[in-house]
Amino acid sequence: MIAHRGHPRGPALMSRRRRWLTYLTLGGLWTTGALWLVLRYGFQDAGEFGATPHPLQPWALRAHALFAFGTLWLGGLLWAVHVAPNWRRRHRRNSGIVSVAVMLLLVGSGYLLYYVADERWRLATSTLHWVLGLAALVPFLVHLFRGRIHRDHDQRPR
Repeated sequence: MIAHRGHPRGPALMSRRRRWLTYLTLGGLWTTGALWLVLRYGFQDAGEFGATPHPLQPWALRAHALFAFGTLWLGGLLWAVHVAPNWRRRHRRNSGIVSVAVMLLLVGSGYLLYYVADERWRLATSTLHWVLGLAALVPFLVHLFRGRIHRDHDQRPR
């Protein structure tokens, strides 16, 4: 069914496969980042010359970087099949804007952590990155569940 503005009614939904790819990639990104934080701040051993990192800490960071690269690719996919088609509909636009803004801040702070060696800014950038990273779960879940609530409401018989 075509609405009067020339676009289909309702949101442009992603296929089940793309949704699960999104959940797997973003879930892996969030989980590996949280794991790195736990290992970094919760499981350091006292060594002869100070605190020594947990042996799994570098592996958690490597896994986080792998998921981060996947998330960059996923962002392009989501923009094409989800964000752009839904923009005119204004469906969940506010939660989508917040989710995209948080993701862009995470990409920027991740870039700075990886490529900028200025130690004066490293602690602040790192703290910003992990605080935003942990908090990013909230706008994502709001966006996800608001969509399900609207979708369930729209599918009820009238």
